[in-house]
Amino acid sequence: MQECFVGIDIGASSGRHIAGWVENQKIHLQEVYRFENNLLHKNGHLCWDLEKLTYHVIEGLAQCHKAGYQPKSIGVDTWAVDFVLLDEAGNPLGDAVAYRDGRTQGIPEQVEQVIPFEELYARTGIQFQPFNTIYQLVALQKEHPEQMEKAKTFLMIPDYLNYRLTGVACNEYTNASTTALVNATTRQWDDALIEKLNLPREIFQTIQMPGKQMGLLSQEVSEYVGFCCPVVLPATHDTGSAFLAVPDRDEHTVVLSSGTWSLLGVQRQNPVLSEESRKANFTNEGGYGATVRCLKNIMGLWMIQSIRREVGKNTGTLPSFPQLIEQAKNAAEFSGVVDVNDNRFLAPESMIEEVKQACRETGQPVPSTTGEVMQCVYRSLASSYAEAVKQLEFITKSTYTKVSIVGGGSQDMYLNQMTATATGLPVFAGPTEGTALGNILVQMVHAGVFADFAAAHQAMKQSFDIKEVQP
Repeated sequence: MQECFVGIDIGASSGRHIAGWVENQKIHLQEVYRFENNLLHKNGHLCWDLEKLTYHVIEGLAQCHKAGYQPKSIGVDTWAVDFVLLDEAGNPLGDAVAYRDGRTQGIPEQVEQVIPFEELYARTGIQFQPFNTIYQLVALQKEHPEQMEKAKTFLMIPDYLNYRLTGVACNEYTNASTTALVNATTRQWDDALIEKLNLPREIFQTIQMPGKQMGLLSQEVSEYVGFCCPVVLPATHDTGSAFLAVPDRDEHTVVLSSGTWSLLGVQRQNPVLSEESRKANFTNEGGYGATVRCLKNIMGLWMIQSIRREVGKNTGTLPSFPQLIEQAKNAAEFSGVVDVNDNRFLAPESMIEEVKQACRETGQPVPSTTGEVMQCVYRSLASSYAEAVKQLEFITKSTYTKVSIVGGGSQDMYLNQMTATATGLPVFAGPTEGTALGNILVQMVHAGVFADFAAAHQAMKQSFDIKEVQP
């Protein structure tokens, strides 16, 4: 049996179990299990299938064991913002509604009457997004007050999966910070905000920092998967894990976690809560070691993923990403640019038509081919990255000299080149499995495989191919 650490990394469209171990002073990663994660239309909302997610998390561990891996610990990371409420018996109350659902329409304005956003930002440092947990909770309180009355436990999605694995309930810091209910300075729940919204304080669990051991797999889970080991908290927010996978990060490095979302920013000891930061809509999310990631949320590869699915549906043949990239290259002269952060691109019925309409409304050339739509999205993403770097330099009063891209999007060398050209900075792309790697590294440091992250990053340099792109 190969001793390893298992990172369970779940995104908005798929999840995977990655085994990681150190051999000959190099870090090795192996994908063992992959599964789809699709949204369901349920009770009038877009929802996550919690039971399906839980099944795959546990089944994937069983498959790891069958494949000859002996996990020394496991860690779970997912996206942020979404949550589930449990009743007294530990069962979910209602559905786990997804952030792309429209239930918060009109809710931010309602919250604004109780807590002006200037105050909310000054206390939490979390940017405005219409789907932030604070707005989702108020929406749920309005639609289903009976669920809030019966609730005993509030858990973010990775917290819930950890609960199903161990029976232990807690709120992990990096994910909890995205709720806009955690004080950016104290790193604890902001009781004043919770009280103003008349939310039940007792449902919020003690905040735990990444690197803490949650507990052992429950007897039931252990018997099914064929082994027992600890569950260790990584940065359960996938972006927090991804930021840990940059081997040569320094104070002058901008990190871009490139996936369904593009998260661009820097990791700092203290939040940036200035008026300039608020106006630029930068967020301050929790990071490993009680740090803060000052970053910009950008719509990201969701737009390209949506276009790919739509083309496949329209033609009956799902194109590969290299095919779409080639079509974009062939339309390199197309000059249209859209605001990728416009909420119109969050969950449109047709991403292709939405891009066309955005160009039409701004008096620009309207893309007529898939290649031109792709070129427009690529050009728009690179432009947004460049603008975010300039804003970051302004609000942090710092100068940045390179961009490090981690995650699945780091494989897209066409976008990497456009990013380097737009920002005027060299781009360093990789590792691809940034989120799973960051997850596993926390477990390795916890187990003493590496003394600290400096040692882990040294090993990373010898283990992964990082591609450099010049402007």
